[in-house]
Amino acid sequence: MSTDSGLPDYRGTGSTPKPPVDIDMFTVDPIWYRWLWYRNEVTWRSMDALRPNAGHGALAELAAAGVLLGVATQNVDRLDTRAGTDPVWELHGRHDIVECLGCGQVQDRATLSARLVALNPDLVHDLDPGHVEITPQADRAAAEGCSFTPVRCEQCGGVLKPGIVMFGQSLPESALGPSIDAARDCDVVLVCGTSLAVSTGMIVVSEALRSGAALAVVNLGPAAVDRLADVRIADSTTRILPALSAALSARPGTLCPN
Repeated sequence: MSTDSGLPDYRGTGSTPKPPVDIDMFTVDPIWYRWLWYRNEVTWRSMDALRPNAGHGALAELAAAGVLLGVATQNVDRLDTRAGTDPVWELHGRHDIVECLGCGQVQDRATLSARLVALNPDLVHDLDPGHVEITPQADRAAAEGCSFTPVRCEQCGGVLKPGIVMFGQSLPESALGPSIDAARDCDVVLVCGTSLAVSTGMIVVSEALRSGAALAVVNLGPAAVDRLADVRIADSTTRILPALSAALSARPGTLCPN
C-alpha cells in the first residue's frame, strides 16, 4: 500500500539481507542498542514525511460509508490513520512513538529525537525513503563502528524501544484481537498492496476464510493467497481502490481489508 507513497518494497529487492536485530539482541547487547537507535534516528523522518496516497484515501472513504469494518495493517507508517480510516489495527505497531521497557512510559518519537540530536550534533539526517529500515539488519561490522550515543528513559533509566513490534516480540493483542473479530464478521476480506510474505497478515486472512468470507486480492506482484482468491487484480492499489470506493460507497456491506 505504501510503495506509492514512496516507501520501498522490502520484499522485492532481490537481495539477500542479513537477519534483523531482534528484541533479545537489542535489550542485551549495547552494540545493537546503539546501532538500532542510530538507524532508527537517521531514517524515521523519511517515514514521517510520507503522505497517504489515493489508495489510503479510498479506504478511508469506504470506512466512512460503512463498507469497511476496519483496516488490519502490517505497516507501521500510520498512513491509513492519517488518511482518516477508523478503526486501523496496527499489527506491527507504529513508528511515531517510543516506549520504555522498564516503566512503560510512552512518548512521542519527535520528543526523543530532540534528545538524540543534542547528543549527536554531527548526525547526518537521511531523508531518502529508499534507505528506511523499519528494523535494521544485524550488520556487526557496521554496528561496532557506529559512534552514535543513544539515550535511556528519563523517568526510570530503562531501555527505550521504538513503538514497532520487533522480531521475537508478540503481536499486540489490542490490534490482533479486534482484527480477528472483524475477519470473522466480514463478507469479503480484501488483501491490498501486500504479498503477505510476512505471516502476520495471514492470521487475519485465514480467519476470514474459515468464517466463509470471499477473498479479493489487489497487488502488482504475486501474493501468498493468490490461489485462494475469488477475485485477483494485478494492478496498483492507487488505481483500483478509488474505483472500488466509487462503486461500493453507495452499497454498504462488510469488507475487511488487510
